[in-house]
Order: sequence, then C-alpha cells, then structure tokens
Amino acid sequence: MSSGKSDRSSETRELLLVTAERLFAEHGVEAVSNRQVSEAAGQSNNFAVGYHFGTKDDLVVAIVRRHSESIERRRTEMLAEITGSPDLRDWMSCLVKPNVEHLASLGSPSWYARFLAQIMTHPSLRKLVSSEAASSPSMQETIEGVFRLLPRLPEDVKQERGDMCRLLIVHMCAERERALQAGTAAPRSTWESTASGLVDAIVGLWLAPVTARR
Repeated sequence: MSSGKSDRSSETRELLLVTAERLFAEHGVEAVSNRQVSEAAGQSNNFAVGYHFGTKDDLVVAIVRRHSESIERRRTEMLAEITGSPDLRDWMSCLVKPNVEHLASLGSPSWYARFLAQIMTHPSLRKLVSSEAASSPSMQETIEGVFRLLPRLPEDVKQERGDMCRLLIVHMCAERERALQAGTAAPRSTWESTASGLVDAIVGLWLAPVTARR
C-alpha cells in the first residue's frame, strides 16, 4: 500500500472510531448499526466498518484500545510512585485516577465515559471490555496491590463489591461528562475532585462490614 493510501486508511479508521464512540454513547450499541456508523462518518462505502474493523465487537474493542494507551501510561507512572505502599487509598487511586485523568484530557464534549456506561448495560460486551481492561499489566498489578491490603472477604462478596466498584466509577464519570456537555451543575467542580470523591467512596465500600447471611 502506498503511503498516501495508508494515510487515508488511517484517517478513515480514526474517523470511524470517533463517530462510533459518539453514536454508541448517545444511542447505545444495539441501536446503532455498522452501516449507520459508516454513513455518519461520511463514507460512501456502507461496509467501511466491516472492512476496517470486522464485527461490531471488534469495533468496540478498537474504541477501547484507542484510549487504553494513555490510561496504561498514567497508571504505570502512578504505580512506580507507590511501590510497596501499605495505604489502601494509594492503590485505589491507581484504580480510579488514570481513567479520570484521561477523561479530563479529552476536553468537552467527550463521549468515552458515556460509551463505557452503555457498554456496561450489554452483558457480552461488558465481559469483553472487562477482560480487555483486566489484561493490562498495570491493572493486574493494581488489583494485586488492592487485595493484599483488604480484609479477607467471601468470594461472592468480593464479586459483588467488584461489580459495585465498576458501576460507581463508570456511571459517575458518565454523569459528569453528560453534565459538562449540557452545562449543568455537577456534584464536583473538577475531574480531579471527582476522582478524590470516587476513591473515598470505593475505599469505604471495600472496607464496609459484611452482614451475616441468614
């Protein structure tokens, strides 16, 4: 492929990714077809998404990977600063802040937080994206650090609180992103403050007592 064709192909891929992210964030993944993404991106070929990415699942993963390099870099830098820390809050910060800092870097309007919130409502895509995130070396190190410092919890409680944690991060960020675009008031004045509030809440969530089962 010539360099001109390669450049055009890269530009088309980027345009499709940006367009799909926005449409999925606004309408949900199920409501938007690959053809609609191609048309909204101004592509005369209605099969452009299939040509460049394959299936809709492949497109969703490509959107996530478009953002993951920045998040991975931020988390890796944070982990280097807290090596061996006995403070659970430090490790929870590594879980939350790289994502929030990345969202802040996108400016407004942005769509990624709302895109993720839509993905979390789709069982198979939620599993796909969660597996993608969990495969990150920095995320694996963060999770290991967190569980070294947590009290022993029953496996079903760990699963439940993991789900709560994910939903809290994803949907609070989506609500802030939505509020910023609409120009309405948000609970916190900055993304940095939002991250701090999330860390406070998540530390409390994981350290909460476990009610005995009846």
